[in-house]
Amino acid sequence: MKKIIIAIDGYSACGKSSTAKAVAKALNYNYIDTGAMYRCVTLYFLENHIELTNPKLIAKALDEIEITFHINEKTGANETYLNGLNVEDKIREMEISQNVSQVSAIKEVRVALVSQQQKMGKSKGVVLDGRDIGTVVFADADLKIFMNADFDVRAERRQKELFDKDNLVNLDIVKENLRKRDKIDSTREESPLKKAEDAIDVDTTHFTLEEQVEEIVQLALGKMSV
Repeated sequence: MKKIIIAIDGYSACGKSSTAKAVAKALNYNYIDTGAMYRCVTLYFLENHIELTNPKLIAKALDEIEITFHINEKTGANETYLNGLNVEDKIREMEISQNVSQVSAIKEVRVALVSQQQKMGKSKGVVLDGRDIGTVVFADADLKIFMNADFDVRAERRQKELFDKDNLVNLDIVKENLRKRDKIDSTREESPLKKAEDAIDVDTTHFTLEEQVEEIVQLALGKMSV
């Protein structure tokens, strides 16, 4: 079967990352967590007090950031490293969620990370998830998925995700964060979140993780066999 590029876009807390990871594993493909990349930049900016309105500082900071992904040999999980340090748990904290959309909206940040993502996926055999994968990063992706879910379901999923990482966050705070991120992601000037014209809708409101993974795997197998 031929190798393809699978682009999964959609709103926060729809299960994009979990689904993309599982799809990649099922197909023996590489998984590129683009959301984690933006979270890494956000973490670096916060820790180094980078002003989001200072292009010179932003450009200098981006030159100092190296993002890599490694498989945990014990768990098999795909983990994110920032300048050689494992930051997988740290980039999932609420503080990062509250700031990542603002950082992601910066043109210099998007240009730098999109370039990296395109290099990572140029050989195909990859699954990427994000907000502009099928519209900007790989507009010619072989399979494009656009995921969504009921807002309340998304909020509950995000709260559980935080709780599983020992972060107890009030549901109202989670909902406010999601509303804010939805607005910024959908209205930003640089690569706004939108469905590609040739993307397939997948509503995960009533899907289990296994069901949504199976649906996308079957769609991918259909593309791979053509």
